[in-house]
Amino acid sequence: MTYFIETYGCQMNKAESAALVLVLHEQGWSAAPSGADADLVLINTCTVRATAETRVRGRVAFYAALKKKRCCTLIVTGCAASQLKTAQGVDYTLETNARSLFPALLRALETGIPFVADAEKPVFAFSSAHLAEGSFKSFVPIMHGCNNFCTYCIVPYVRGPEISRDPSAILREIELLAAKGVREICLLGQNVNSYHWDSGSESFSFARLLRLIVTEIEQTPIRWVRFLSANPKDFSLQTLEVMAAHPVLCRHLHLCVQHGSNRILAAMNRLYTREQYLELVKKIREYMPDITLSTDILIGFPGETEDDLALTVDLMEQVRFIYAFMYHYNRRVGTAADQFPDHVPDLLKRERLARIIALQKQHTQEYLRNRIGESAPVLVERSSPKNPDELLCRTAQDEMVVTAGPASLIGSFAVVQLLSLQGNTFRGLRLTG
Repeated sequence: MTYFIETYGCQMNKAESAALVLVLHEQGWSAAPSGADADLVLINTCTVRATAETRVRGRVAFYAALKKKRCCTLIVTGCAASQLKTAQGVDYTLETNARSLFPALLRALETGIPFVADAEKPVFAFSSAHLAEGSFKSFVPIMHGCNNFCTYCIVPYVRGPEISRDPSAILREIELLAAKGVREICLLGQNVNSYHWDSGSESFSFARLLRLIVTEIEQTPIRWVRFLSANPKDFSLQTLEVMAAHPVLCRHLHLCVQHGSNRILAAMNRLYTREQYLELVKKIREYMPDITLSTDILIGFPGETEDDLALTVDLMEQVRFIYAFMYHYNRRVGTAADQFPDHVPDLLKRERLARIIALQKQHTQEYLRNRIGESAPVLVERSSPKNPDELLCRTAQDEMVVTAGPASLIGSFAVVQLLSLQGNTFRGLRLTG
């Protein structure tokens, strides 16, 4: 039997889709070239923003129409699963806490017997592996869920409270990845800083987990470690010290700020101030002067004024992010902010967002131009889609580089000299590798 998976949203969804693929392969299923050819279509959904949910609903409608022409099973999982339970064409939904039921659901499909879940609510369980077949990079989830309840965010409601993964299970997965020749891993959690595992006899903070991991991979092919996402409110000095002491931890940090106004940050329930954020940035750069920072910025939150926007501009000017994910606020039913007064008109939100995007483009270009002429280690990720004789590479600082070279170098490290810029991508000369 054949399957086809569509994945939307964050890196956690990508990791979880990879884990589902491993289950499918273990049970003898094979990948179909498209959803139109598959016996099973699985859509892994996102509901963080209205645009993501709208797109997913469109895909569900597409497959509902397709099912009228040919028989197939449509399963919806991910953060929008609960909202799509009654959508036309959907046969089964697997909410984020119910993925442990997936093998039993597959067996039911194979035998033609309708699947009936137990009456008891399923308990979340981490998958044992998340490596996409043939990949030399892998996500490694270390946490699930979120306790922060930012007033604009639906994630705590659809993923539930924070659950930290057993450090021994994390190490077992990393050992498996090393045995398969993986070169880079990325630790995942809605807020990795709040990772906490307590076995009764000992406890692990995120900093202690990082220390354990970098020790574990010293004699393996894994040379780079990244992590997502980091919340400024509980980014510890101990984590910073581990990062600075171990270059295997990449010199790039995605540190979500969301806004530059204390008034808006408080309304968002972010639990830090602009001053605390700027002090943290200063400390990070003292420990690691070569680090790059990226962020998320949310514009048009209810009650936002031009003065609030000016404070965000000022923070951006001070920090100089290498890039940012920028978006305007949209209402998510069930969140606290949905009931707030003074919603900013859509046209004004878009106009303000355009100003923020333009400023970030300027900052990105200024940073990248200052890097021209320098040399940097890179991980060769894939052949360029525009030229098969060129390679797309990524630096530890999360910069993209194109350089000439054969496809045989994909998955290996090299050193390149950064010669020029094309958009936000460097053109480089390969010096080694």
